[in-house]
Amino acid sequence: MASQTDFSDYMILRPEKAGMFDLIQLLFSCRLSENASVDCPGRKDVAELRRRWAIFISLFLQKFLLFIRKPMSSCGTVFEFFMNLLMENGGMRSLLSNLLRGKVAVPEKRSPRYRSAIGLLDPRMDLDKNIKPNNQNYYAALSIMASKLSYENESTIKSTVAANWNMEFLGFYDFWNDFQKEFSTQAFIFCDKVEDSELVVVAFRGTKPFDAVQWCTDIDFSWYEIPKVGKVHGGFMKALGLQRTTGWPKEIEMNTEKRFAYYTIREELRKLLSSKSNAKFIVTGHSLGGALAVLFPMILMLHEEEWMMERLEGVYTFGQPRVGDEKLGKFMEEHLDRYNKSYFRFVYCNDLVPRVPYDDSTLLFKHFGTCIYYNSWYKGKVVTEEPNKNYFSVLTVIPKYMNAAWEFIRSFFIGYVKGPEYKEEWTMRFLRLFGIIVPGLPPHSPQDYVNATRLGGFLVPLGEELVNKLEY
Repeated sequence: MASQTDFSDYMILRPEKAGMFDLIQLLFSCRLSENASVDCPGRKDVAELRRRWAIFISLFLQKFLLFIRKPMSSCGTVFEFFMNLLMENGGMRSLLSNLLRGKVAVPEKRSPRYRSAIGLLDPRMDLDKNIKPNNQNYYAALSIMASKLSYENESTIKSTVAANWNMEFLGFYDFWNDFQKEFSTQAFIFCDKVEDSELVVVAFRGTKPFDAVQWCTDIDFSWYEIPKVGKVHGGFMKALGLQRTTGWPKEIEMNTEKRFAYYTIREELRKLLSSKSNAKFIVTGHSLGGALAVLFPMILMLHEEEWMMERLEGVYTFGQPRVGDEKLGKFMEEHLDRYNKSYFRFVYCNDLVPRVPYDDSTLLFKHFGTCIYYNSWYKGKVVTEEPNKNYFSVLTVIPKYMNAAWEFIRSFFIGYVKGPEYKEEWTMRFLRLFGIIVPGLPPHSPQDYVNATRLGGFLVPLGEELVNKLEY
């Protein structure tokens, strides 16, 4: 196991081995090492009931998600196909008319016109023409659009980057997860020529709404402790390319059939940056993609890839979950400061994902970096931590529901107030209506992150300006 060769300590949850007795045992026994569903070195006892309860919930939810994996995927496939069928035929009335005439236009999943569930919530594909490359918010605005585009198929991404953005598409990648034994991580790379320089953008895909395996990655509380680095979320490391038998070796034998995210992207960047002497790169992602985006430079630092770190322009994440403990945060901040690099973590309003898991004393997962927080009025500010950092706090219940109700109402008139490009689809309105029941889910969609970077009227701070804002 990687945990035995590359890590000083670890705790791996194994839902596939968790029977009913194992789950119940978690609640009544502090000896985790004796539980078949938990893999940890030596004898590991956890006395705190709330920590064991969190592990119980993580295992239970993972087992449930794996149980409904196929029907969940089927529902997603049917939903996406039906919505694309409507779009391809010009709406329900036209679809019925075409059906009667036997001229139904059937959508092709690999075509540039086909949209994912995320693309159906927010169909915008064009960059904001008012945010130019010399604008301080340009990197943030470009990053969230790349993060949103990453949910689409390869042909949609390629045509959007080339035709809509007038940039160079460099590749789409489907990466292997050695633990899940499937291709569950995706990313794409493109190049933006800005005046006399070039900017290479790496965008990781986030959690797909109907992919149970990726949701398992998000709620997996497993962790590995890397010596001198800290404790890191196990699910995210597995998705990034953790090797089952060797952990994080600096070099591996490249496999063209089963490529790993970190090693493949690093190799591609080496080639690109060597051929583009004046180019730099940024890494970005939404949700799970944001977690992978911030862990990618962490592994570069671990492997002492100084040349590549010098070429890194910054990291931009949106709705990113917590990825590690306080020690990891200090490791990242020290090394980012050493290379004078920026890491901006955008959090919109009551987005649930950046706020779980949360338990300062037991669960270890914490945030770090510069947080740019936007509220439901799209007012942005720099904070050391987003407000209401514990999603389940009873003190925030009323404000969360009030915001959810306001955002549902706003969805009906924002297009008239801000312009037609901000008009919301009925699918997004339905999600906002559901958000009145479960507030925190609609704010996680890229829709409001796109709006925030465009309408927030807030300049993302850089350099000395950032220091001044944080001191203020």
